[in-house]
Amino acid sequence: MTTVTSGKSGTVTAALRRFDWGQYVVYFGVVIVFVFFAITQGGNFVNPTTLVNIITQATPITVMAVGTVFVLSVGEIDLSIGSTVALASLGSAVTLQATHQWWVAALVGLAIGAALGAFNGIFVTLVRLPSFLVTLATMGLVAGLAQQLTNLQSIPVTDEAFGWLFGGGTLIGIPILIWWTVVVVIVGWHVLRQRSFGAHVLAVGNKSSAAAVSGIRVNRVKMIVFILSGMTAALAGLLYSGRLAGATYTLGSSDLMSVLAAVIVGGTSLVGGKGSVIGALVGSLFMSMINYGLLLGGLNVAQQTIVRGVIILIAVSFSLRAKKSS
Repeated sequence: MTTVTSGKSGTVTAALRRFDWGQYVVYFGVVIVFVFFAITQGGNFVNPTTLVNIITQATPITVMAVGTVFVLSVGEIDLSIGSTVALASLGSAVTLQATHQWWVAALVGLAIGAALGAFNGIFVTLVRLPSFLVTLATMGLVAGLAQQLTNLQSIPVTDEAFGWLFGGGTLIGIPILIWWTVVVVIVGWHVLRQRSFGAHVLAVGNKSSAAAVSGIRVNRVKMIVFILSGMTAALAGLLYSGRLAGATYTLGSSDLMSVLAAVIVGGTSLVGGKGSVIGALVGSLFMSMINYGLLLGGLNVAQQTIVRGVIILIAVSFSLRAKKSS
């Protein structure tokens, strides 16, 4: 009997050791954080209005997180997404004032994001500079352009159609921001998991030289990924300006840390070859839940930033540990 029990115990221990805890840490974290705030904040946290607010406030982060999943999965990084948010929202707001056509303004905003993504992609793939340095430089350049464009002034967005579609509307009783979350996540998941392009992204991130030998056009994949990242950042800018009824150069300035935290906590590897769009969604909701709970608890912005920094540190540790053990 003792031998059997010992054998079963050893089997369970071995199974626990083989279990990829890093892949599911965000799901455990969501449950733990939800229970914690439900107990400490009571009815202020556990009610339908709060839960809807958590999802809608996370929507721009979720949108950017989906694009960032592809960037990290291919083995690169994009630090310029926050600045892209500001420039795309300002560009669309200026266009809306000039044309009074919401769809033209939206296309201009997305085109700005695509152009900035292509700019990053060219320097990474053709000039062969590290994406960290390229996007760091782009971040400063684009932030300056956003400030110069409006001379540090905000631009109101009063078009009803634009406001409804990109932030303030509801469809069958559900806020339009939640619909944007659902659409972007479904499309991102489908491309990454069900299309050959997603397989190419993961292959390049795992080992670009082996991917090139197998016939994958590595530079083309990376270029598309950076364009995708720029467009998701631009879409987030449109959602900000639609929800806030205005655009300013400060939009997105503090989002980079939240996006990276959401993506890495959600299971995407920091060094490429592994990505999860669903994990990024859960990670962004996780970060939004923490921010909302800390706000209800009376913590200021600086304290919330400290918490996000700790989360990123823990998530990176899990990510790198999982990569070494694989």
